[in-house]
Order: sequence, then C-alpha cells, then structure tokens
Amino acid sequence: MDNPLTKQVSLIELFYDLVFVYMISRATSLIHHLHNGVLSPVTLAIFALVVIVFINSWMVQMVFTNRYGKSSWTNITFSFIDMAIVLYMSNAFTATFDRHLATFFTAAGLLSLTLCLQYLLVYHQATNQVDRQIARAFSGILGLRTVTLLIGGIFNNTVGTAIALVGVIISWIAPGFTGKYTQHRPIIFSHLLERLTALIILMFGETIVGIADYFTPANFSVYSLLIFISVVSLFFTYIVEFDHLIEEKQTTETGNLMIYLHYFILFGISLFTVALKFISEESAQPLFTAGCLYGGTALFYIGLWLANHYNRIIINGRVVSFFIATTIAGFLVASFWPSFATFTISIAVVTLVNAACLTSHMLKHNN
Repeated sequence: MDNPLTKQVSLIELFYDLVFVYMISRATSLIHHLHNGVLSPVTLAIFALVVIVFINSWMVQMVFTNRYGKSSWTNITFSFIDMAIVLYMSNAFTATFDRHLATFFTAAGLLSLTLCLQYLLVYHQATNQVDRQIARAFSGILGLRTVTLLIGGIFNNTVGTAIALVGVIISWIAPGFTGKYTQHRPIIFSHLLERLTALIILMFGETIVGIADYFTPANFSVYSLLIFISVVSLFFTYIVEFDHLIEEKQTTETGNLMIYLHYFILFGISLFTVALKFISEESAQPLFTAGCLYGGTALFYIGLWLANHYNRIIINGRVVSFFIATTIAGFLVASFWPSFATFTISIAVVTLVNAACLTSHMLKHNN
C-alpha cells in the first residue's frame, strides 16, 4: 500500500501537545515528596499508572493522526474534547488509592471512548480491508479499556480498581501485537519521530523547571553548573541518537518498537528529574537517591540502545559497554561516598563522557 515518506505535523497537533506540559508537571509532582527518606511503593505505583494512561492515550492519538489524521472539523473537534478531558484528568489523582482515583478512572474512560469513536469512524468509512482491520483492532482495544476504566470509576472499591488496572495493562501491551495488520499500513516514520521528539522536549522542559531552584542567588554555586551540565549532556545524547544516527526514511516500519522504547526514556527522565531534587535533601536516603539518579539514567540509555534498530549508524558493542561501565561506576561512587558534591560531580562526569563517546562514534562513522 502506498505510504508517503513525510507528513507535516499540524498546528492542531502541537496545540494538543500543550496540555501534556501541565500533565507532565502534575504527574511528576507525585514523586517529588519523600516519606522516611524514600518514595513509597504506592506512590510509585500510582505514578506509573498515571503516566502509562496519559502517555498511552497520547501515543494512540498520535498513531491515529499519523495514519488517518486529516484537517477535518471532526478530527479538530475530537482533539479539543480530548484536551479538555486531559486537563481534567491532570487534577483528578493524588498519591494514594482513594476516591480521587475513581474520578481519574472515569475521566480516562471517557478519553478512551473518544479515541475508540475515532477508530470506529475509520472502520465505517474505510474502503480497503487493511484499514478496516487496523480500525477494528484498535477500537476493540480502546473499547476494552473504556469499559474497564468506567467500571473502576463507578465501583469505587478494590474489585473496581483491580478491573481498571487490568484493563490499563492489557490495552497498554495489546497494540504491540497489532503488527500483522499495521505492517500492511506502515507508519509515516518521520512524523512519528518528530512527535516523539517533541514529547521528550516537553519532558526535559519539566527537568529544567525542576533544577531552577539551583540557579537562584541564594543557591547558585559550581554544583549548579554541574547539574545543568548533566541535563544538557543527557539531552545532547538524545539529540545525537534521534537526530543524527537514526534513519528517518523508513517505509516498512509499524513504529511499535519506537513507541515502546520511549517509555524507558520517559520514565528515565522522570526519575532523573526527581533525583536531582533529592540529592540536596538531607532527609533523602543516600542509596535510594543514587538508585533514582542512576536508575533513571540507565532507563534512558536502554531506550537509546533499543532505538539502534532504526539506526543508519549502528552503535557497536564497544560503545554500549562503555555506557554500562560508566553508569555502574557512577552509581558505585555515589553509593559509597554519598554527598551532594559526589552526586553532582559523578552524574555530570558520567553523562558528559557518555555524550562525548556517542558523538565521537557518530563523527567517526560519518567521516
């Protein structure tokens, strides 16, 4: 089937992305507060749940727009409705499993319903079998998620919450098994890459906001610069991979791997961001702080490594081994000699030398 190499990202799509700036801020606020020096398992679980629901909804909408999006009043109206729902959802959860979570489930169910309706319209309007199969698969997945989330919202009890969680997990994983249909209607890869890159920039924007307190007249020091260097180095590593090493002109990809690997990157940035706050808090347990800082960095690097599947310049085993060694070394240094100075110096050195290593690899093979 004919598949254009490029598709321009519309202003409506960029406007739609704006609500996720607020969503990202609200979601990461869940893991900004420590209890007895660590984050409670419940808080981490709710954070993971909220991020998966939000980002998965964004991904589904993005993939729909990639394949079937048009500048029609129908699609524009759905985008504005979804924006309103996302804004409401962003204020409908707390760090505990309480009645607010039921409200969140209800709103998330309505968001899934609007996405399901869009695919149902494609199913009834499509003139070829492939598009009908894709629309039927995704409308089924979204229909399941809609029903389970609404059950979780209506029945505010343990059973209702369990049903909603099962629905979220299934609908999160299920799109990865639609390749037998989507391979016949490949993704427009350049559009997918541009949208995902924009999402990561929003995530790094939240990181910049998170480190702003280190740049006040009262708190500014050489360590502030080291923290900034670590953020810039991590972002630069992302740029090298997704703007220079990757092959944009791909016409046979479903995009599933590209989507799922970005969950590693998204969760990695989130942990990295909150860890940069924890390193200055005396109440934070040092080993937990080091785990968040380097665990987030490791997740970020794993996402980049998985993206090697799409590269025109392959990242070889030597580069991968270097990244592993430096990250482990940084974690060990931060764990055995925990202090604000050690945390800032070690993470700045690790991210900077890794960014330099990847850049050197790119320049060598380009030459």
